[in-house]
Parts: sequence; C-alpha cells; structure tokens
Amino acid sequence: MNLFGVLDISAGALQAERLRAEVTAANLANAETTRTEQGGPYVRQQVIFSAARNMAALGGSLADAQVQGVSVSGPVSDQSPPVMRYEPGNPDANAEGMVAYPAINPVQEMVDMMGAARAYQLNAAAVQSTKNMVQSSIDILH
Repeated sequence: MNLFGVLDISAGALQAERLRAEVTAANLANAETTRTEQGGPYVRQQVIFSAARNMAALGGSLADAQVQGVSVSGPVSDQSPPVMRYEPGNPDANAEGMVAYPAINPVQEMVDMMGAARAYQLNAAAVQSTKNMVQSSIDILH
C-alpha cells in the first residue's frame, strides 16, 4: 500500500467518526424529546461501520479482498421500543397517563461519543505521522 492509500483510509475513517459523533450528539440532544414531526418520540439513530473492500483488482474473490478503509451505512433507526413513563399531566400522555420517551441511555451515548472522539484523534495522528514521513523523505532527497 502506498502513502496515498494510507491517507485515503485515514480520511475515510475521519469522516466516519465525525458522522458517528454527530449522530451521538443528536441522540443526546433528543433524549427527552417526546414529540417529533413524524409523531411519537424521537428514535435513537446509530451508525453502522463495515470494512470497505477492493475485490475488482483481485479477481472478485471475497477471500482475497483487501480492506480499503471503512464504509458507513448512514444513520439507521434503532428498533428499541420507547420507554413509557407515568406522567398524567404531560400533554403528550396517552389515555392511561403514559408518555413515550426515546430509548436513549445517556451513559451509553457518552461512551459512544468518547469512542468516536478517541478514534478521530488516532486517525488524525496517523495522517500527521504520514505527513511527517513524507516530509522526511523529501528532506532526504534534497
């Protein structure tokens, strides 16, 4: 793999982790949102990562595929049912006095945010190291 391949992989990972952080921030911001434009409570979103593979150069065999970075399926809705709380005075309460809240655990979201931030930092460091390596090679050639 050449240096540009390393930079491409790190750039893709930076974009993926930025999206993960944005989705996590939206989840935290809407943890108490009981009414949306679509009706019902906010639905937690998740970002699904998978390995991006290059099979064309290797004859199309999945076993021989080379990982070429990270692929992101955009935000997908969590299928967890809403959390029901008894709040008869709430304007969003149903006939039994229950209010549907998003199934969001703030602790889990904060852990996800810290993971995204740390992964972003590591990928930024990889880009910086690659830049330094290229600069050192240029300096040697001159």
